[in-house]
Amino acid sequence: MIGLTNIEKRFGDNLVLKGVTVAIEEGSVTALVGPSGGGKSTLLRCINLLELPTSGTVRIGDETLEFRPGIKVATRDIRRLRLQTGMVFQNFQLFPHRSAIENVMEGLVTVLKWPVDRARERAMALLEKVGMAHKTDAWPATLSGGQQQRVAIARALAPSPKVLLCDEPTSALDPELAQEVVDVLGQLASEGTTMVMATHDLRLASKIAQEVVFLDAGVVVEKGPASVVFSTPERERTKRFIATLRQEAGESQ
Repeated sequence: MIGLTNIEKRFGDNLVLKGVTVAIEEGSVTALVGPSGGGKSTLLRCINLLELPTSGTVRIGDETLEFRPGIKVATRDIRRLRLQTGMVFQNFQLFPHRSAIENVMEGLVTVLKWPVDRARERAMALLEKVGMAHKTDAWPATLSGGQQQRVAIARALAPSPKVLLCDEPTSALDPELAQEVVDVLGQLASEGTTMVMATHDLRLASKIAQEVVFLDAGVVVEKGPASVVFSTPERERTKRFIATLRQEAGESQ
C-alpha cells in the first residue's frame, strides 16, 4: 500500500532522515513515535510530499516517485501522488472565514471541481460521521479545539484518500478534548481506514495503532506490532522512550 524506501531528507547540511525504509499495509494504522527532532513528523510529511525527500522512493498504491539529489520531480507528479492522501495537522489549519461545512467542501469544489450540491452532501455525511453535524454552519473560532480537529478530519477524508496522515493530531488539545479526537480516529480505524500518525500521545497510539515505528536521530530504531513495542520493546533506547511516555501520560491524567 505505502512503501518508503531508503528515504533521506536534508535541510542544508542537517541530515534529518537517514535511509528510512518502512512498509505500511492497506487498512492498517501505523504510529510513528520518537523524541522531538527524531524525524517522525518529517517522515510523515515526506509521504504526501509536503517535504520532498532528498533521495529515496515513495509509493502509494500504484503511484511511485523516485527522488535523487539535484533532480527535480515534476509538479504534476507530486500533485498526483499527494491526491492519494488526506492530512490532519497539529493546529487544525481550518479556514477561519469558512464555516465548518464550507471547510469540508472547499477542496472538493476548488480542487476536484465537484458540483456544490454534491460537495455539500459529502461534507454533511462526513460531519455526521465525526459527530459535528450540529455545527455545520459554525465558524472555526466558535468551536473548541477538539471540535475543530474533528472538522479537520472530515475535511481530510472528503476526497476519499487512500491514506489518512495525522501529524500530532491531539498535541494541541487538553486531555478531555483529545479524547474526542481519539474516539473519532478509533472509529475510523475500526472501519479499515489506512492511517499513519506521528504522535507522542501514548493513549492514541496504544488504542488504535496496530504497528509502531520508533524513530530517533533520523533512523528506525525499532518497529513491530504495537502490542509488542509498547509492552516488551527489544531495544534499550525504545524502553527508555516508552517509559518516558508512560510517565507523561500518568502526569497528564
